[in-house]
Amino acid sequence: MDRIALITGTNRGIGLEIGKQLLSQDWTVIFTARNMAVGRPIVNELRETYKSAWFVQLNVDEKESINYMAEYVLKEFGRVDVLINNAGVLLDGGKSLSTLDIADLQKTMETNVYGPLQVTRALQPALKKGNDARVINISSLMGQLSTMGKDMPAYRISKTALNALTVIQAQELAGDKIKVNTMHPGWVSTDMGGPNATKSIEEGADTAVWLATENEIPTGKFFSERKEIEW
Repeated sequence: MDRIALITGTNRGIGLEIGKQLLSQDWTVIFTARNMAVGRPIVNELRETYKSAWFVQLNVDEKESINYMAEYVLKEFGRVDVLINNAGVLLDGGKSLSTLDIADLQKTMETNVYGPLQVTRALQPALKKGNDARVINISSLMGQLSTMGKDMPAYRISKTALNALTVIQAQELAGDKIKVNTMHPGWVSTDMGGPNATKSIEEGADTAVWLATENEIPTGKFFSERKEIEW
């Protein structure tokens, strides 16, 4: 049976690449972006090669948008097998805790933590109907407590919180047989990662694709380069 994935934040970078790699493995992929004028043309182009590429507008900061997306997906597809919470922001480059604008911290938390929480909750009925359902949260080593630094504090705090959310979700959704994991893509050459990054976008997408497609995976774990890492 065909597998169905929904990915947030796919108008560029890692999210778009994950979708392309899953399409190449004959998945049905629902791409999302907050800006329809940007996101839909990208998917229309993909559909010239992959008829199983779909688009729905989604702003992970807006509950109404999230609910519309979830209702559309359940109506049109009936289920979701894999949800990849990729949408995220980095707003505090070069800042310290003493210079951080609290509004930037609030916005970062809203997108990087509350977004994945609300999207997962909204799609839970569709995931319950999925086959070997999985949630994959895109995190970062910058949220790893064992190696915590002091630069970009809002981003770090949000990714640490996302990791905690992952562990809680994994336990709560185990009864519905939904596995939840988080992963570090590496320092990837995207708009966020910048030109000096050490990994290509294809390499950055690899672990997420592996977590989506591997036959047997655990739940409630943190991964990098297909290996479990410390929190």
